[in-house]
Amino acid sequence: MKKIITYGTFDLFHKGHYNILKRAKEYGDYLIVGVTGVNYDIGRGKLNVHDTLATRIENVKNTGFADEIIVEEYLGQKIEDIIKYNIDTFVIGDDWKGKFDHLSRYCDVVYLERTKGISSTQIRKKTFEQYTIGIICGDYADDNQIINESELVNEFEVKNIYCEDKKILNLFQQKFNLENIYTSMSKLIEASDVIYVRSTITKRFDAIYHSLKCGKHVIYDPPATFKPSELKELFKLSKENKAILMENNKMVYIYVFNQLLWMTQGGLIGDILSFNCSISKTDENRSNLFYDLSAISLLPMLKIMGLNYDHANFKVKKNGSDIEFASMHFVYPNGLAIINVGNNIRVDNHVEIIGTKGTIRMKDNWWRVKNFELHNPQSTDVQVYNTNFEGNGFKYLLKSLSTMIENNRIEPMGVFEDESMKIVEILEQVKNNES
Repeated sequence: MKKIITYGTFDLFHKGHYNILKRAKEYGDYLIVGVTGVNYDIGRGKLNVHDTLATRIENVKNTGFADEIIVEEYLGQKIEDIIKYNIDTFVIGDDWKGKFDHLSRYCDVVYLERTKGISSTQIRKKTFEQYTIGIICGDYADDNQIINESELVNEFEVKNIYCEDKKILNLFQQKFNLENIYTSMSKLIEASDVIYVRSTITKRFDAIYHSLKCGKHVIYDPPATFKPSELKELFKLSKENKAILMENNKMVYIYVFNQLLWMTQGGLIGDILSFNCSISKTDENRSNLFYDLSAISLLPMLKIMGLNYDHANFKVKKNGSDIEFASMHFVYPNGLAIINVGNNIRVDNHVEIIGTKGTIRMKDNWWRVKNFELHNPQSTDVQVYNTNFEGNGFKYLLKSLSTMIENNRIEPMGVFEDESMKIVEILEQVKNNES
């Protein structure tokens, strides 16, 4: 009996999928079809999959061509499957031509011509409503990678840009060549479905306020303001206008961070005794960089240690009007949290979470949450949890936004309202301390 294997996502099942399976079956007696799993798709940054895994498997099953259906769960599984199932021929569409030649050491490799004029990508563009993103730029020409990463999520496209500084606006346009340039913030808001507020902190509240007032969904770099009363007003406006207000803290949308939360909140490293976090960046073009970095580092502390600490104290070092370094100490009923933030002063970027049964460590650009280590005091072995993705994770945030829009949900599930409020309260205290 000659065994054949092929793989695919089989999302929005169409005639092209049917033809590939039909022709693959003709190459042998027994056809195994590998359907990509959810975590595998997420790990490789394929976030435009619409149908559930169960639906995709059912659609393959209904063709009658598959003798066996398996789930592709990790990179490199194809080789293991070929050996495990004693495969004679590996079959795949010719858009992958040359990519799987290395499998010819294990079995025959056949590239089949795709059905012309149809693809899941084309169906997605016709099926799903498209949302235009407009960027309200700050004091530097940087998009935080939202332009490239939005291309990986079905419904979004960045088209519009506004900046009150014409020099920066021209630099931004030269760099990214967007479709529409606006010299009026109100006109950009009117022309966009989603507003990404990238402006400096002192101007964020105004931009967010006017966007929500017009019923537009908003993504903003935290903190939105230094005043808790203003943030409360924004959340109220979001609910009144049924517009999503989403903090751009991407780490909470990356699934490895959720694994970390599960371990700390589920007692897998015991009771949490200590949370120690350091972050620093060097960017002389960004004003108020200290507060942006602080918002990033305070969020994991609040999620892991909780919102209710007993008291806090802050030590601040300034250079002129800018904060160069601050050390924030939070005393909890049963533990201690220390946050060190360097603005154009290099510190060792890391996170260490110590529990009674183990320690979690993250290094380097830990806010990208590509991996973390779990150290068990009873063993010399170190368990590593990781994911692989390019970019900075913006696509995961946009995928969550897409799900919220589709389900008519206003309140984000990544960063909760009380967490955003607490961060602004802390930063207000730091600002008062430095003055």
